[in-house]
Amino acid sequence: MKDKILFWIDQTLVDFGTAKFLEEKYDCDLFGIVDVADRTKTFFQKQKIVQFKKIWFYHDYFNIKTKPDIEYLKSFEKKYSINLWLLAYNERIFYRFNDYFRFAENEVMCILEQECKLYEKILDEVRPTYIIMSQPPFHHNYLFYKICKARNINVLILKPVRIGYKCLIADDDEMLDYKGKTSNSTSRTFEELIDYHTNFSLHKQGQEFEENFQKSKTSFLKAVYQFLIVSNNSNSKTHYTYYGRTKLKVLFKSIIYNLKTKYRKMYIDRNLPKEIEKNVKFIYYPMHIEQERSLLLLAPFYTNQLEVITNIAQSLPIGYKLFLKEHPMMFARSWRSISDYKKIMALPNVVFLHPSVNPNDLLKKSSLVITISGTSSFDAAIYQKPSILFVDTAFSSLPSVFKPASLDELPSTIRKALETTVQNSDLNEYVNFIDDVSFDFDFDGFVQLFADYFYFGGSLVDTEISLDKMSGFLELQKEKFELLSSEFIKKIESTKNISNN
Repeated sequence: MKDKILFWIDQTLVDFGTAKFLEEKYDCDLFGIVDVADRTKTFFQKQKIVQFKKIWFYHDYFNIKTKPDIEYLKSFEKKYSINLWLLAYNERIFYRFNDYFRFAENEVMCILEQECKLYEKILDEVRPTYIIMSQPPFHHNYLFYKICKARNINVLILKPVRIGYKCLIADDDEMLDYKGKTSNSTSRTFEELIDYHTNFSLHKQGQEFEENFQKSKTSFLKAVYQFLIVSNNSNSKTHYTYYGRTKLKVLFKSIIYNLKTKYRKMYIDRNLPKEIEKNVKFIYYPMHIEQERSLLLLAPFYTNQLEVITNIAQSLPIGYKLFLKEHPMMFARSWRSISDYKKIMALPNVVFLHPSVNPNDLLKKSSLVITISGTSSFDAAIYQKPSILFVDTAFSSLPSVFKPASLDELPSTIRKALETTVQNSDLNEYVNFIDDVSFDFDFDGFVQLFADYFYFGGSLVDTEISLDKMSGFLELQKEKFELLSSEFIKKIESTKNISNN
């Protein structure tokens, strides 16, 4: 019997291209859940590039004016052990980050109910052998992932490895099946590990993405023309994620955001130091970018960074300061409010550094790194520095990484971590494991190629896509898609071998 593979296809379109090349190499039946804007939807209604047996358009199934079935939601939570309010509170569309529409409680419950019923219906109908998707960034695709895992369906996720320019296909959204042992016996000195870290620098990859993200003024002006003149803005009626986004309101908000970004950047440049104090013992906390999955999904109880920073600052041993560095990609979120910067800078043993400060310099000079769920914990080990995480991540199994069981334990955890020495052998085992399970692939850069080709550099995702344009792009990026499809097939075959043994 053929495998049934169900793809979650979002606006990045990476998984659509993967489906096309996988179909050519692997005998299977393909299905798709398509989560795109209205004008892009027309492409999927017409395309014959991929022979899906059936597709479902995610946004076709919602009516927030109905009365939610609370009893169904109660039984759903019990059946799947999923806390729906936890997902809802940390969905950027529903609450804190939506300036266009305020969802009432019943409306949120309606969306969750209709999502759950849709996912159960699709999974019951298809009975997929595998799910293929990218790392879920929103509550709705994360909920789908959680349901699939609860049903013991093989979920294959394409995700970056938290080491620059590398990806892997994993069956878990965040964790890796790392047990501290590998057949790879490569042994690197700490100097060689730093060279490795430099060659596969996540900081460098982030800088490249920042340099290319929505930087073309021509593309931006074309996007404005498309949105204001060409588009009928139907998403504001058909997609709950677009509710309240009238053309006039979007135009007004865009102007306000732009002014805020410039004004806040002026404040940052005037008030945040660009040099690291000399002869000061410090613990380093790199700020997380807001509205990102690293907080909302991975660390839902730690989304208030001001509160987290205050807890760290009051837990420090005498003689240490807490150095923070602003995340350089916060410009895409108009930076933080000036009132937040002032509150943090008012903390007596805290120094808030400019986003341009090189994080590697901070890693080298720090005594300890603390992050909620960030990659800096792994980076710290490269520079022989212990670290503290608040949630489990792919590298939290490293012996130099600590996780307090509660905030009450944070002061003692800090003291214990400060006395810890990073062992070269532990780090080598982890790096060798990553080399074994990953492959070289710049996922962020690849997504940017889609944005440049189809979405005016990412300034407008509600665009029409012609069959010829898509075919041309798939041919142009054939080598990358061949790699991705081959990696997915390798992963599928490895899961079959494991189940047969």
